Amino acid sequence: MGLRITTLLKKNMKYNLSEILDVIKNRRTIYPENYSSRVVQKDIIEKLLNSAIWAPTHGKTQPWRFHVFMEGGRTTLSNKLGSIYADLYKKDTYNELKHKKLMNRPLLSSAIIAVSMSRDPSGKIPEIEEVEAVACAMQNMLLSATAYGLGTFWSSPKIIYTKEMNAFLELEENDKCLGLLYIGYPSDEWPSGQRKPIEYVTKWINQ
Repeated sequence: MGLRITTLLKKNMKYNLSEILDVIKNRRTIYPENYSSRVVQKDIIEKLLNSAIWAPTHGKTQPWRFHVFMEGGRTTLSNKLGSIYADLYKKDTYNELKHKKLMNRPLLSSAIIAVSMSRDPSGKIPEIEEVEAVACAMQNMLLSATAYGLGTFWSSPKIIYTKEMNAFLELEENDKCLGLLYIGYPSDEWPSGQRKPIEYVTKWINQ
């Protein structure tokens, strides 16, 4: 009986759930320091972006905005991140290691996507919901990149939330950069991962 129900469910499924779950479970953070020199082609980046824009969006505001840095643009981003950090963190708060890492990571990546939230001018949609929509767009890209065998790192250093970063990306005052998505082919084996079982994080309410 159980086998028959399982068979019927599979026949009624629109997509191969097993493969979808495999992609979700295999998504990993892979840092730029672990990318190879193999170049990610522009058409693949475009496919990641096209997956992003199909994220859920309350009121269909589609608040996501993308700035893609490739080739020489990586140096432009590297220099800007370095200068913003140097200007904001001086003397006791300055950390040379962080400064170097901020500048090196764009150069170690094949592409970097600055992912931002463009605030709905009407203000009808709460900001948190616009942020959530952009986070879903980011997840779409992370999963698509995983399917392509690409390593990704969603980075959110404090400097991306500054007015200086907004000016660099030509964002409005109420807009926000929510992350830098570093992309490259891994130089090593795909890393493993683990999560707590759902029993640790789920409460069922039946009445």
